[in-house]
Amino acid sequence: MQIPELKKKRKAVIVAHNYQVDDVQEISDMVGDSFALSKYCASSLSEVIVFCGVQFMAESAKILSPRKTVLLPEKDAGCPMADMVTADALREEKKRRPGAATVCYINSSAEVKAESDVCCTSSNAVKVMKSVEQDEIIFVPDRNLGHYAARFVPEKKVILWNGFCATHNKIKPEEVQKIKQLHPDALLLAHPECRPDVVALADFIGSTKQIVDFASGSKAQKFIIGTEMGVLCKLRKDNPEKQFFLMSPGLICPNMKKTSLESVYRSLRDMEFRIELDEEIRARARKSLDRMLEIG
Repeated sequence: MQIPELKKKRKAVIVAHNYQVDDVQEISDMVGDSFALSKYCASSLSEVIVFCGVQFMAESAKILSPRKTVLLPEKDAGCPMADMVTADALREEKKRRPGAATVCYINSSAEVKAESDVCCTSSNAVKVMKSVEQDEIIFVPDRNLGHYAARFVPEKKVILWNGFCATHNKIKPEEVQKIKQLHPDALLLAHPECRPDVVALADFIGSTKQIVDFASGSKAQKFIIGTEMGVLCKLRKDNPEKQFFLMSPGLICPNMKKTSLESVYRSLRDMEFRIELDEEIRARARKSLDRMLEIG
């Protein structure tokens, strides 16, 4: 039995993050960023969700779809940045700053979401920060996204957690300058998870979806892409007449590349690996996601 037959038998939907390998993206019902995929799963009639991504993404799907079975094909597909903040450490920081609001990037565990006042994505971090009534914000876990968003809310004091995406953070401005010299007529599109000195060189800064939308809608023909290489699959598929260059050969997330067609097949066949969340934590984490949705 092949993947399509197994999917039908399990009444399943397969979703893949933009950073997944091309083959996995091709067999998925939807490809997108983590929160868009979770919302898609919640609105679908499927009973089973095969989430081709990493742990926190599958958890977000479970938070929004508690009655559905959520499977993560590769149980060891984690996110080092999400692991850089724990619920215990965040509780201690909140004690030190009792008047501060806690904003957590969606790239965090369910336990951390449960300890936060509101979630955000890379596309709405500024809007979420502006909506917070408190003058002080604890932003976890990505210091780079927090630094970028804080520029637009100078009236707030933003305390940045010392976390980062290892893939985006390792890119240095010298590498960017070199590829800009090779392609001087290309626009540079960067994700805010990149370091501030790299973001400063970009022509456009945005989330994965915003980068895809900008490149697709732009009249320009050449683009340097400053986010994980998996996004090139959709960019080239949607824009065959345009040229795309990766900002650095180091823009590869090892955890995102763990999922294969074979692991998707095994996941459907054996119904592994199931995401289970404590109901009290899930309900509290849901509140932080719902608050984000209210903000828009």
